[in-house]
Amino acid sequence: MREHIYTIPVNEAFDLYSGCPVCALYKKLEDNELDIILGAAMMEPDTRIQTNDRGFCGKHFDIMFNLKNRLGLALMIESHLSHNIIKTLKGGLINANKNKTKKLEKQKSSCYVCERVEHSLSLMLETAALLWRGEKEFRDKLLNQPYFCMSHYPEMLSAGEKILPKKLYPDFAGDCRKVMVKYAEKLYADVSWFVKKFDYNNENEPWGDSKDAVERAIKFLSGYKDLETLRK
Repeated sequence: MREHIYTIPVNEAFDLYSGCPVCALYKKLEDNELDIILGAAMMEPDTRIQTNDRGFCGKHFDIMFNLKNRLGLALMIESHLSHNIIKTLKGGLINANKNKTKKLEKQKSSCYVCERVEHSLSLMLETAALLWRGEKEFRDKLLNQPYFCMSHYPEMLSAGEKILPKKLYPDFAGDCRKVMVKYAEKLYADVSWFVKKFDYNNENEPWGDSKDAVERAIKFLSGYKDLETLRK
């Protein structure tokens, strides 16, 4: 049943053919979560308990701040400070036990939005693997993707390994690898030509596809860092 829930968004992302489809899925999930958290869900007790406990990472604080719902953000921060941060700090650090220290360490990397997005994304990637298994059309669609970014490529492989029969996983991994190798080799050639263009012997040679090679390489290599570009 789960795979049917995610079939539409997965297919929509793989129909874009404009970059890493997993980055597109991540962006959609992230936008939905931020819209929900700054909307009616903000006042729901269950949601407030979770945001009090987990807080938000710096990236998502920045995004929420720029979404202009300052009152909603302030209410969540007020509650998080009162029910989590101040309560933890009042225990003191000099006499803090190991459990409290671990809680402070965990707080540094905890984020309500990140955790929800990553959970849903993992289910969507498993759905993608199941679609690859059951639909030739989707298998062709996967093979025709521009690339998977280097942040999401391992996640694609992990999802396939988890959800597919052992005898099918090598074929799935092989299809993903074909996409990656093809793009990486072309990208390498473009970056190399970009570098060579700075040699005066090549100044009158055509740029070909190399003018934006550095930007494309960053998108390919960094993945998550490119989400702000996707948002525009």
